[in-house]
Amino acid sequence: MEDQKKFGYTPAEYRKFKIYAWRFLLGFSFLYMCIYCCRLNLASAMPMMMEDEGWTTAQMGLVTGTLFWTYGLGHLVNGRLGEVFGSNRFVILSVILTCAANIILGFQHSIIVIAILWGFNGYFQSMAWSPGMSAIIKWWPGDTRGFATGFAHAFSGAGQAVCILAVTLAFALMPDSGWRAAFWIPCAFPLIMLVIYLLVAKTSPTNIGLKEYEEDNPLKKEQEEAMKKVKEEHGPLYPYFHLIKNWKFIIWLIVAFITGLARYGIVTWIPLYFIETFDADIKSGLMSSLVIPLGMAIGTLVVPWLTDRFCPNNRLPAVIFSGLAAGIITWVFFMIQPGILAEALLFFAGFFIYAINGLCWAYAGDVGGRVFAGTAAGMLDFAAYMGAGCQAAVFGFILLGGGWTTIFVTISGGLLVLVVLALIASRGENKEKI
Repeated sequence: MEDQKKFGYTPAEYRKFKIYAWRFLLGFSFLYMCIYCCRLNLASAMPMMMEDEGWTTAQMGLVTGTLFWTYGLGHLVNGRLGEVFGSNRFVILSVILTCAANIILGFQHSIIVIAILWGFNGYFQSMAWSPGMSAIIKWWPGDTRGFATGFAHAFSGAGQAVCILAVTLAFALMPDSGWRAAFWIPCAFPLIMLVIYLLVAKTSPTNIGLKEYEEDNPLKKEQEEAMKKVKEEHGPLYPYFHLIKNWKFIIWLIVAFITGLARYGIVTWIPLYFIETFDADIKSGLMSSLVIPLGMAIGTLVVPWLTDRFCPNNRLPAVIFSGLAAGIITWVFFMIQPGILAEALLFFAGFFIYAINGLCWAYAGDVGGRVFAGTAAGMLDFAAYMGAGCQAAVFGFILLGGGWTTIFVTISGGLLVLVVLALIASRGENKEKI
């Protein structure tokens, strides 16, 4: 009898709904995991590129930064465009174009040309995540979307581990090609997964003959009804203004910015930190940093899911706890020597930093509902990658002057600022609009 009222579906309809909800979630999650093979491969290949070509940390920081800027700017528009023109089209184009950019890049010799191609790659990559989030929200109702968005985000965390393994495999299969192999072999992963995704995933219940689900969380149902009125009464660009008027959304944008800076500050530079500080070789530097994406994958799966269970209308306490833990752990890691303890600290730093990032996508669904969750996710990802772009542009120059101490102070300090902002925004969260 309980299932008869489940999200407005009959028992038979609900069973069908659950099957296809999982099909989309799994299909998109695996696909997005593989897309990372064409994004983080540059960070994995960077030590070899510097060694072979004589490029400096400052030059490579500027190259990696081009993707962050274009990826962030792309999200600002593609989240909304995916809602207007169809999310699936953007996901498919993202895979095809990013693989093409990577393959062409592998044949280049000019660092300027590489930077330009990497910038285009960033825009192509931005066509997948926010439209994908929009589609996930159409399959997963309010009090389950922390789990669903966290699940997909966990696969992106795992994608960083898959990328490291793919680059390692590329170097083993094509040793004579040097760093260029890192931009060729990994492309096979998203292309193969795209075929599987197209076979199993549908982007909306209406594609399989079902009506849209009925929201059963009263606050989120009210929020979504308000979003529908906004959509009906205003033009296609108004959702941007509607979100910006919400001061708590502004604080979430700052949280996303700091998280992006901290996340990519660690992911991009930790392999080089091991190589320069502890005289590790390129392969051991990469493998030592493998625990970071593993921690990220688990953190962003567990923490947003817990907020579904314990605080679905107020996810900020989890942001506060995770930010405080990540800031302390990152600084302690810097103070100790490499070993098992250092590896464990890297794992938990990744766990808590990516948990915050994952909470942003659950919040995007909360604040935008099915109406424009893609727009909210796009704006949050824009902010996150502006943070990533800032660290890429600045950290390379910092290493030439201030050294590693300044890097870790910036990351830990930023996370503590994030905690203070989240404390401010959490006041009255349950009584006011999301």
